[in-house]
Amino acid sequence: MRALPAGSETALAALAQWLAVAPFDRRAHEALLDALASRGQLREGEEHLAAAARQYEAEGQDWGPVAHAWRAARSRHAGPARQAGASVTAPVVPEPHPAPEPARRASLAVMPFTERTAGVALRGGLGDGMAHDVITRLSKLRSMFVIAEGTMFALSERHADAQDAGRRLDVDYVASGSIRRGPNAQLSVTVQLTATRSAQVVWAEEFSGRLDDTFAVLEEIGNRIVTAVANEIEVAERNRAILKNPNSLNAWEAHHRGLWHMVRFNREDNAQAREFFQTAVRLDPTFARPHAGLSFTHFQDAFLGWGERDAAIERAYSAANQGLMADERDPAGHWALGRAMWLQTRQGEAQRALQTAIELSPNFAMGHYTLAWFHSQAGDPEAAIAGADHARALSPMDPLLFAMLASRALALLRLGRYEEAADWGVRSASR
Repeated sequence: MRALPAGSETALAALAQWLAVAPFDRRAHEALLDALASRGQLREGEEHLAAAARQYEAEGQDWGPVAHAWRAARSRHAGPARQAGASVTAPVVPEPHPAPEPARRASLAVMPFTERTAGVALRGGLGDGMAHDVITRLSKLRSMFVIAEGTMFALSERHADAQDAGRRLDVDYVASGSIRRGPNAQLSVTVQLTATRSAQVVWAEEFSGRLDDTFAVLEEIGNRIVTAVANEIEVAERNRAILKNPNSLNAWEAHHRGLWHMVRFNREDNAQAREFFQTAVRLDPTFARPHAGLSFTHFQDAFLGWGERDAAIERAYSAANQGLMADERDPAGHWALGRAMWLQTRQGEAQRALQTAIELSPNFAMGHYTLAWFHSQAGDPEAAIAGADHARALSPMDPLLFAMLASRALALLRLGRYEEAADWGVRSASR
């Protein structure tokens, strides 16, 4: 870009191409807005800002810095238009929506997996298929902002590495990896999750399997990658929120602070979790996840006798519905609704809500666990065992692992397999 004449048609075309590849790169937006201001094309700048604002808001991103860059560019280039026929008047630049700090989700870019097998093309085939699957499944979780695969494949074609891609896209994390096929149909997949701003490796792992059934092994490895990446990002964001002053949290951080207290599973922490979830909802009522967390705290009050039962059940149900109003495709909202309906003894509706949660996101471990828990008590005990096992496979280090094990124990008890039930009960109690 530096080699092109500032404000020239060639430079504008290059900036447009840059934004096509990296639509959330603030540097590209700032450069384009500065070029338009220098040419006196204020109306075009206003139109670009409005389009960028809609794009950022649709993905839960903060477009305030782009608006500030436009105001600064207009101030720098104030004066007569530099080109005949250029627009010289424009409406006042809209201010970003007033809020303490706009809600944001952690953002992630998943690079296409590189093929490391000798004699096999570096791109295409299993590597691209794995990246497509991981991107799709992570997007369905709706717990973070995931860059679309088209952008990622375009960057890879331009030989951008993970660190460069993270900078261009201005994302918090980048996941990258490679695939290697060995003798005896053995497949090895390595994955690395990196924090963009610190270049710190947050998590790395190697997965392996046999290619006797290609689709089955890719499904299994893909499940493990998706759950591990989502869990590691959640832990990293939660730990970051814990270090901040509670009075300076934004909605995303308040939500994760609430999650930290929620999984302590005692009355005092449950009450603190509720306060943080309420803060997140107050800061951004359109952020669905804290509504589900708030519902969970009321469920705990009712289920464990920490509050007046009927009132707590009604609050759990109301908060879950509020979350679905914010995002009806968030699996956590349907999960919370199913739990609340179970308390209301609406068993059939509860089961349908939980089924919807796992249909929306097959990698949502909490949905599989809770459905297994329901089956372990009054439904199909064989389905309970299968669901509990699948939930543990998806999230082997989950804070609710003890409950997954307990669900399996209850199901075995109902099947009359008492020794196995006792063994799994002991495993649950030891967590």
